[in-house]
Amino acid sequence: MLIRDQATALEHSRKIFARASVAARIGVWECSLPDETLHWTDVVYDIFDLPRGSNLNRNQIVECYAENTAKELQRRRKRAIEDRSGFEMDAEIITVQGNRRWIRITATVESENDVPVRIFGMKQDITEQKILLDRTRYLADFDLLTGLANRSQFQMRLADLCKLDAGESPRGALLLIDLDGFKSINDSLGHPVGDECLKEVANRLLTLCHDTEIVARIGGDEFAILLGSQFGEDAITDLAQQIVVSLSKPLEFFGQPKLGASVGIALINDCVPSDVVKHADTALYAAKAAGRNTFQVFSPTRTLDEEAA
Repeated sequence: MLIRDQATALEHSRKIFARASVAARIGVWECSLPDETLHWTDVVYDIFDLPRGSNLNRNQIVECYAENTAKELQRRRKRAIEDRSGFEMDAEIITVQGNRRWIRITATVESENDVPVRIFGMKQDITEQKILLDRTRYLADFDLLTGLANRSQFQMRLADLCKLDAGESPRGALLLIDLDGFKSINDSLGHPVGDECLKEVANRLLTLCHDTEIVARIGGDEFAILLGSQFGEDAITDLAQQIVVSLSKPLEFFGQPKLGASVGIALINDCVPSDVVKHADTALYAAKAAGRNTFQVFSPTRTLDEEAA
């Protein structure tokens, strides 16, 4: 009677485990050593899109892993066997049906008389978690409308460029761009057209700014470009002029509305990021005061009033 009850309880526990494994997309795997014979539970077959219970060839399974992932898996597996230890890693696979997935692998090496006899563990489908994490990271760093870097990413990169020891030469520049005429397009043609304008502006900036550190949208119709130390002063002003010319060309939709751009430039030297932004903003104000659709370079010897005069 006791044995029967224990067997019933054990079978019940197995059913619960099996259901939980399916729900969590977690399967158990085992690989015998040294003959590399594989044994999987049903969920692992499902993860790899293989018929449950079908014959397994480890060499063919390894081909499902993305190239870099396969190399890292092999490195960790080899070390775990040598050290009689284990590992955990996230791996990218392409299943036999061509589906791209991410799985979390745990592995433990079992030994007998200090000789590795098998390696086993769990495989879990974490594709949805991975997509959600990537989406969260994207939202933290990029502007959804244009695909450009957002203000947060811009500020972090500017802080990196400003980390200079006293006396070092300037490292590139900050270009602040404010669209001229955008408000009238938004007001007369509506926000959907305004959004298309911003997307086109982003595309034109990306076309021009191949070697820049970052191209960002930092406000409604405000953009910022960070240039690295490879840009001399002539290259900086040449790029600013190209931006002014490019953004003044008619937009190819809804009656070809026209924009323009004012650009303020500040060299990045040993001042703090907030000062770099303030200097570029001063130069931007001067460009607008000079008639818009042009650029100005900040000069520390001139005040804001002088720039705007």
